[in-house]
Amino acid sequence: MSIQNVRSFVAGQWVRSDDNARLIQSAVTGETIACAGNDTLDTESMLDYGRNVGGPALRALTFHDRARMIKALATYLNDHKQALYDISFATGATQKDHLIDIDGGIGTMFVFASKGRREMPDSQVYLDGNIEPLSRQGTFQGQHICTPIHGVAVHINAFNFPVWGMLEKLAPALLAGVPAIVKPATASCYVTEHCVQLLLDSGVLPDGALQLISGGVGNLLDQLDSQDVVSFTGSAHTAVALRSKANIIEKSIRFIAEQDSLNASMLGPDAIAGTPAFELFVNEVSREMTAKAGQKCTAIRRVFAPALQIDSLLEAIKARLAKIVVGDPAAAATTMGALVSNDQKQDVLDKIALLATDAERVFGDPDNFEVKGADASKGAFLPPMLLHCASPDIAKHVHDVEAFGPVSTVMPYRDIPHAVSLFNRGQGSLVASVITHDADVAREVALGSGAFHGRLYFNNRDSMKESTGHGSPLPHMVHGGPGRAGGGEEMGGVRGVMHYMQRTAIQGSPEILSKISQRWVPGAQQITQKDHPFTRTFHELELGETLNTGLREITIADIEQFAHFTGDTFYAHMDDAAARRNPFFPGRVAHGYLLLSFAAGLFVQPDEGPVLANTGLDNLRFMKPVEAGDSIQVRLTVKQKTPRNDTYGEVRWDVSLSNQNSELVAEYDLLTMNAYQLG
Repeated sequence: MSIQNVRSFVAGQWVRSDDNARLIQSAVTGETIACAGNDTLDTESMLDYGRNVGGPALRALTFHDRARMIKALATYLNDHKQALYDISFATGATQKDHLIDIDGGIGTMFVFASKGRREMPDSQVYLDGNIEPLSRQGTFQGQHICTPIHGVAVHINAFNFPVWGMLEKLAPALLAGVPAIVKPATASCYVTEHCVQLLLDSGVLPDGALQLISGGVGNLLDQLDSQDVVSFTGSAHTAVALRSKANIIEKSIRFIAEQDSLNASMLGPDAIAGTPAFELFVNEVSREMTAKAGQKCTAIRRVFAPALQIDSLLEAIKARLAKIVVGDPAAAATTMGALVSNDQKQDVLDKIALLATDAERVFGDPDNFEVKGADASKGAFLPPMLLHCASPDIAKHVHDVEAFGPVSTVMPYRDIPHAVSLFNRGQGSLVASVITHDADVAREVALGSGAFHGRLYFNNRDSMKESTGHGSPLPHMVHGGPGRAGGGEEMGGVRGVMHYMQRTAIQGSPEILSKISQRWVPGAQQITQKDHPFTRTFHELELGETLNTGLREITIADIEQFAHFTGDTFYAHMDDAAARRNPFFPGRVAHGYLLLSFAAGLFVQPDEGPVLANTGLDNLRFMKPVEAGDSIQVRLTVKQKTPRNDTYGEVRWDVSLSNQNSELVAEYDLLTMNAYQLG
């Protein structure tokens, strides 16, 4: 059998492993299938290539450009994922496991591509929050902006997800405009290498945007500077060693860690045996024990249930686990494959020996179990193993030791405060879950234990059909956790992109802020055109382009007609005496929505043209009441432009309504979709 030489991608060139490479064994057969590592990699050139070639190329693109790039990468991977499936079986993963790793990674890229287009501007600057007024007359203001760091993202990933682990870090980094150097765990790096090859083959990535280290990183971390970031997934021991490096500390290099996590799940007091919630809980626990052979950072390690439900729960989980077929991961009948290596198998057995001082093994004998279609003595196979700890309050190892495999421990609790205290004994996890229909129980757990977990997952009969599962980190939500879980976070939509950007407070005049942010700021220059702005296409409109309307008087007849027509006869509009007793009104006043309607009548150009639709308004505020006899006028200004597809883009208009005394009575952002061309 030939041994694959797993390469690195360095400064635009593929580099083979050298004679000192580490050997990699198949999780299924134990045979050597690959080698990886090269002690002579020029890491200095990698950093230079990323910083000076990849970085400038990515930063020249807008967020929308990068989002389109990420979507194209995801599409290419999706079209070629069968090859990734084929080689991933050697890691011990089943076809269902591939869906988590490979399809999950591709799906994560699609989500970030979508969020980049929908939630970020078509520019190189991301605005964080609103304008801060810093002066009385508005000539000096502030704005927080985010721009990409000018370094590289070093991604050090774990063995259990060689595709998803890379892509869930890579997508937000690329969207931010930061090149990445990816270092997968050696045990499964041959899968990552093939995925990187596909990404490069797509022809979508700029030079220098992605590099790969298969094997050790050498002195790479000692050469980083304050513009770089390290994102690590793995053991707490390794995380401490890396983040304690003198160079990391001295240069305040950003370090994101996702590490050991004793995730927990609680059966609520209302979820008794025989209920749908009880069955749901059993399904969640058994699935998290066996998916990826329990090698998931989000797997359920500690299981808590009311003391009266313990016996029923143990029997139900055991019955479910008895149906698990351990064997060749490529076989259709197999429901749980092997651990990634025999070294990992031994590590799990060593950890179980520690857990056995606190708990009794009630299911799964590692010395006597059946393996279908493979040799149990050669492959890294273990059965699912369920433990029972009757005295969790005095136990130590079950709250401190993670057996990173198909292992969970069931423990009783007396009441919710007791359950919360046991949850928190884990000292920080990526996720904890509660199966309950009692919203008061959910609130008590959230308040008592939320600070100890990166994610709280609640499920019951109302949500079980659509829920994604305890162990499924979603790209929309933050993935990470406090304490022993590492204290970092990943994904979380646009939040994840911010880890690769610098938040900067800028201060200056409205004109300066407008130019930097590419968003018109009140007080900045206004542009008046001869033609109405609604007759101008998306590309013709300029930031700051303004229409000032004439005045329209508001009469008592207008107020009464609007009230009767809409049915809004609130006393402030119809009863002068009652309105005067209200501290907000001088007497009868016009409806706020009447003012909006009249404002539209003042600025709308009625003919068919490039304005396709009014899609809503944001940030509506009413500042001063308008009485009968007052007049209003409108200032309509192009605030921001965002392309949406090949046909039209979104225009955000700054709209302000003033009375006859030039006093501001209302303001809001109007959103319209405008065509790129007429006809």
